[in-house]
Amino acid sequence: RLNVPFVSAAMDTVTEADLAVAMAQQGGLGVIHKNLSLEEQAAEVDRVKRSESGMIVNPITLSPTNRIYEALELMKNYRISGVPITEDGSAEGRLVGILTNRDLRFETNVDRPIDEVMTKAPLFTVPVGTTLDESRQILHRHKVEKLLVVDKDHRLKGLITVKDIQKQIKYPHACKDEHGRLRVGAAIGASDDDPERARVLADAGVDVLVIDTAHGHSEGVLRAVARIREELPDVQLVAGNVGTA
Repeated sequence: RLNVPFVSAAMDTVTEADLAVAMAQQGGLGVIHKNLSLEEQAAEVDRVKRSESGMIVNPITLSPTNRIYEALELMKNYRISGVPITEDGSAEGRLVGILTNRDLRFETNVDRPIDEVMTKAPLFTVPVGTTLDESRQILHRHKVEKLLVVDKDHRLKGLITVKDIQKQIKYPHACKDEHGRLRVGAAIGASDDDPERARVLADAGVDVLVIDTAHGHSEGVLRAVARIREELPDVQLVAGNVGTA
């Protein structure tokens, strides 16, 4: 469901992650163009899905043995100010710390392992099932910007940030999925190799695939619709171009 009836065109001069975020914040939808490599287009979708959440369910993580420069690259790429650190570096590993801009403020040796500079205590954690209202109170009480969501074994299950809560107030009509993430579309073509692109985009979290063509009634498009619908039955699908007037 869209909260305003606007969708941006899947053109390389129009829609990449920045516009898709802005469209979804206002209640519409952006469709990422396909004049990108498969990996680049999936990364644009991922940027939108990670831009804000009720709870980030698959946060970017690193291990204590990763180097500071690796964290800096991730933080710059995803425009985030902190990275949870898990024992094995996996998204659901046992939480051992968090690395934030505050830890790196005066650091000059970026080859040092993260373990030497990360915050190990106190770690502000909440159990799975904590509501956003409860999280807002905890964030305010402790004057922190991030809450780490963990299970009974202290394994990381998510991340709640004050910025995401503030955005919920600022953009009350935002178009979001069931996890509180902004919705985004992505364009694919009707050629034989596009099902692979469709699968990678679906794995990146795309909400709707658009078979981008000016001739939605053509045999090639009809075959592509049938092929992608069979392989990805749960992904919403649009056939035909999203044009500009």
